[in-house]
Amino acid sequence: MKKTILITGATDGIGLETAKTLASEGHTLLIHGRNQAKLDAVTDTLKSLGGVGVVESYVADLSSLSDVEALAKAVLANHDHIDVLLNNAGVFKMNDASTPLGIDARFVVNTISPYLLTKLLLPAMDANSRVVNLSSAAQAPVNLNVLEGKEQIGDDFGAYAQSKLAITMWTRLWAEKLGSNGPVFIAVNPGSMLASKMVQEGFGVAGHDLSIGSGILVRASISDEFANASGKYWDNDSKKFSPPHPEGLNDAKAQAVVETIERIIAN
Repeated sequence: MKKTILITGATDGIGLETAKTLASEGHTLLIHGRNQAKLDAVTDTLKSLGGVGVVESYVADLSSLSDVEALAKAVLANHDHIDVLLNNAGVFKMNDASTPLGIDARFVVNTISPYLLTKLLLPAMDANSRVVNLSSAAQAPVNLNVLEGKEQIGDDFGAYAQSKLAITMWTRLWAEKLGSNGPVFIAVNPGSMLASKMVQEGFGVAGHDLSIGSGILVRASISDEFANASGKYWDNDSKKFSPPHPEGLNDAKAQAVVETIERIIAN
């Protein structure tokens, strides 16, 4: 069965490789990126593959919540049903992590914007839909003051690791809150040190084959093996469902993370 799939951050890295696989299987792909020229080039690449279905492009800067709102509005204007939302876009090492919100860009792009986009697109999703959120093996306890922009953090890795635990936490909480009435929510570590631009810029290494990551994202998005995995965290380093960082299982802290995000998006 062909599905309608929105992939954020689809112009390079794991997102692009995932889009290539899904496009070649004939699914309707809604690809997101920050640059229209890159989106146009990717669209041409995808359409050149055999058996490709519909490919649409959407431009938005996920460090801006108004752009996220516009992205959701544009998608909903064209589609009344979304089968899969793959929140893949992410940032790690940055020369300037400031945003208009005054919140570290790692938290905005990696945690808050995926939350807002998911919330806005929920009316177009049902119990057969899936939300696949990019987590990471890098996870660290979330400083709520940093999440809300009341404190700054100068450590790229620390900010990234906190943002990835935070998205893992709200993934589990939403799965529990919506239950069988909502989509399947899955957090995925696609694999450590893969050959993405993020890894190359952040660690100065070539990294492992991107297909390791794209393969698991395709499975999490459309395979039956993940149909009953709502709220779980898949660790692709160990190739199995695993517990996240211990704080990720703290219900009170997870609720505090969600409440903080809700305050941010309400402003």
